[in-house]
Amino acid sequence: MARRTFFSFHYKADAWRASQVRNMGVIDGNPPASDNDWESITKGGETAIKTWIHSQMAGRTCTVVLIGANTAGRKWINYEIVKSWNDRMGVLGIYIHHLKNASHLQSTKGADPFAMISVGATSLSRIVMGYDPPFADSTLAYSHIKINLPLWIDRAIAIRAKY
Repeated sequence: MARRTFFSFHYKADAWRASQVRNMGVIDGNPPASDNDWESITKGGETAIKTWIHSQMAGRTCTVVLIGANTAGRKWINYEIVKSWNDRMGVLGIYIHHLKNASHLQSTKGADPFAMISVGATSLSRIVMGYDPPFADSTLAYSHIKINLPLWIDRAIAIRAKY
């Protein structure tokens, strides 16, 4: 079954790494906003940003948070995680620090963005899975994500159905 997926990530820091995951061709993801589009959206303020996020999430079954060095705690990523959970979407995280950026550099592993969000008295990090490919090599990390992403998405949807 095809899964329509929303990708959440820190645009400025991780757009290149995120594009690698988004372009794997193993799932149907939402189209990214260009720099100019995002600038126009943000000029409209919080209401415009929320409207854009809602339109991008419409019809999606899962949110994949691509976790970079500075993803955790970002206002709009937190908003996307909470909205996804409240909309009964599957939610999962993938650490992308081993994927190279446009300058062929890797990054440091970021904090768990789900640890800062709670469902009742339970931290979302105790429910939502965060996958960290077990390879320091960018090519191997990429392959690991590509092979496992459909399974991880199905798992996230199944986990969300239990809550």
